[in-house]
Amino acid sequence: MKRLCGLYGVARAGYYAWRCREESARHKQDRVLTRAIQEIFRGSRGTYGSPRVQRELASRGMGVSRRRVERLMRAAGMRARMVVIYRAQRAMNLHYSQHPNRLWQVAARRPDRIWVGDVTYVRVGPRWRFLAMVMDQYSRRVLGWSLARTRTTALTRAAFDHAMRHRRPGRGLIFHSDRGNEYLGAGFHERLESLGVRQSTTRGGTPAENAHAESFFHSLKADMLHGLTFTNDGQLRRCLRTYLQYYNYKRLHSSLDYRSPVAFEQQAA
Repeated sequence: MKRLCGLYGVARAGYYAWRCREESARHKQDRVLTRAIQEIFRGSRGTYGSPRVQRELASRGMGVSRRRVERLMRAAGMRARMVVIYRAQRAMNLHYSQHPNRLWQVAARRPDRIWVGDVTYVRVGPRWRFLAMVMDQYSRRVLGWSLARTRTTALTRAAFDHAMRHRRPGRGLIFHSDRGNEYLGAGFHERLESLGVRQSTTRGGTPAENAHAESFFHSLKADMLHGLTFTNDGQLRRCLRTYLQYYNYKRLHSSLDYRSPVAFEQQAA
């Protein structure tokens, strides 16, 4: 002990006084906060950084600065999982004048004003499955989805019909997507017309116009699918249901003032 105290330049009496001293109030608070942060971090599947953790703590009545949250997360070895997901973009040069971009004409200021849709792909065994989804642009809530082995209008129509069964919006709803054949094909377009839904499409060379849908697929793959393998469709479907329940009801969205889509809709109502 004498050698250790000499190494750090402290008196032996000072060392023993430090050992016997009662834990400070701030250290006690740090221990309580760290346990709460670990619970939130695990609940987010390791995807929450300090801003979302701080907001979740505040919702629990635990006011704390972001800097302190960052320090405690760093000390506990908690670092938000960041995954870069690349999505192949097909060159779409065809111009469909009958499907203009209607997002320039109206803003989503309430639910069921603008819905957006997109399709991505997920590997199951040696083959791909195509996942279509429909989201309310106002609240970022995923309303419907469908999984299939082929990328056709049947896939996108099934996702849209799933959303319609849950929401039943009035006529005049705008549905926005990219210009893929699975959205501009007769089977899908006629379905929208029969319901009084106005179709909107992204202009060529401007993929950011469907950024809400793209952002959801990025979150899905980074939060849940990255690193997982699926041997059958049943496994993938169960995983998707679990994630969508979390995404709609629990995941804090910075664009919604750190609220979940369902909480954002409830507050708006």
